[in-house]
Amino acid sequence: MARRHPPTEHGSTADWLALDSQLCFALYSASLAMTKAYKPLLEPLGLTYPQYLVMLVLWEGDGLTVSQLGDRLTLDSGTLTPLLKRLEALGFVQRLRDSADERRVLLQLTAGGRKLKTRALAVPQAIACATACDLGQISDLAQRVRTLRDQLTASSPRAA
Repeated sequence: MARRHPPTEHGSTADWLALDSQLCFALYSASLAMTKAYKPLLEPLGLTYPQYLVMLVLWEGDGLTVSQLGDRLTLDSGTLTPLLKRLEALGFVQRLRDSADERRVLLQLTAGGRKLKTRALAVPQAIACATACDLGQISDLAQRVRTLRDQLTASSPRAA
């Protein structure tokens, strides 16, 4: 089947309903491809893609609460809890009750979790190779996508 090109400014309204004209599909399919590209890179580290995201946040700043981690990753505690339990079982993270407030759970990297960061340093370069982009191009693209996310978030109607 011939690939349809996005409509021009003067294209028909129906052309905007073509799959290849949809930004949402471009982002969705790119996300699937990106996750697939990460899988063989993360397997030697013993991590899944969501676990890798958790570790990235903790490598930026250890000692976060579960709710702070959830805010950073836009994930709820129901999604995070199994991830954190698995990372704890792997020996990368400790979950500790906050002595000042027992309701809060603090996350701390173990020695193994800190050591894993060194092994993970090769992942961004491998992704750069897979995308045929240099790290600067990847950084620029990531910033544009974050800006898009922020604009979408700001324009979304707030739940009452």
